[in-house]
Amino acid sequence: MSQTFLPPKWLEQLCDPYAVLGISVIADDRQIFKRYHTVAKLLHPDRYTKSCNSDPELATAIFSRLINPAYEQLKHRQKRLIAVATLRSDAISEQQALSSQSATAQKIMEMSPPQAELFYEEAIACYAEAQYKSLDQFYQVTQQIRILNLVYLRLHKPDLFLLEKAVRIISEIEAKPVELRLDEETDVKPVLTNYAQRHYQRAIEYVRLAKWPLAVQELRDAIKLEPNNSDYYALLGLVHLQQKFIGMARVYISQALKLNPQNSLALKYAPRLKIQPGENTNPKSMAKAMSIAALLNRFTKGKGSQVKC
Repeated sequence: MSQTFLPPKWLEQLCDPYAVLGISVIADDRQIFKRYHTVAKLLHPDRYTKSCNSDPELATAIFSRLINPAYEQLKHRQKRLIAVATLRSDAISEQQALSSQSATAQKIMEMSPPQAELFYEEAIACYAEAQYKSLDQFYQVTQQIRILNLVYLRLHKPDLFLLEKAVRIISEIEAKPVELRLDEETDVKPVLTNYAQRHYQRAIEYVRLAKWPLAVQELRDAIKLEPNNSDYYALLGLVHLQQKFIGMARVYISQALKLNPQNSLALKYAPRLKIQPGENTNPKSMAKAMSIAALLNRFTKGKGSQVKC
């Protein structure tokens, strides 16, 4: 029954596995797995009442014909690379139509790269929230997510060049009868995402919006991933200074200068915080500052961070 229940155009046009699941094209393994299980619960037949005659069958059809194939593709990293490369090709061929198909897409195109990335992920989250609440709007919402994915990929050309190279080599490997290990028998290198820099770019955008608690959280996450990057400490010092947390600002600016005595942002605010050249940060002070920051973030998290679609 499920094979004939879906409209033919759904199977033909809903070819973006990321859009079908309702996630961004930069989702990692954990996010993909979590979203898949969330959707599975939303589409479970027990969720629908007997009065909704077609909903259980439609939910089952969507899950078996669209959700499962999408998840099977995205849970394999090599297949994800191929999916992204295919979407990029679509983004290039549909460039002229993208902005006219979605006001949200047009808005992203007019933003700076950090703004666009932040807005993109928030927009995907909003659409995903509504995607499976009503199956009557599933197709339209999924198409909107696909457009957002195409626009995002269009704005991130450098990374996609690496992806295309990886896809070509992976395709050659998969065509061979002998199974090869990429890390040992080919020159393919994993396309790594610098998550620390992503947190840092988000923090910059939050600083511009004066959303200090959100900026603090992003910078703390960046420091966890790259604890020796002076830029993260310098910006975190500035954020604490803006919040009038002088002691913590002093600790982080000092740490930035310890890691890089030429850090321009740290040098700019060092005199204001009465930090002397060559002054070292006490490791206990740094640990205490991190602990206090974590505590403050628990109380401030969520304030001003609500996203409205």
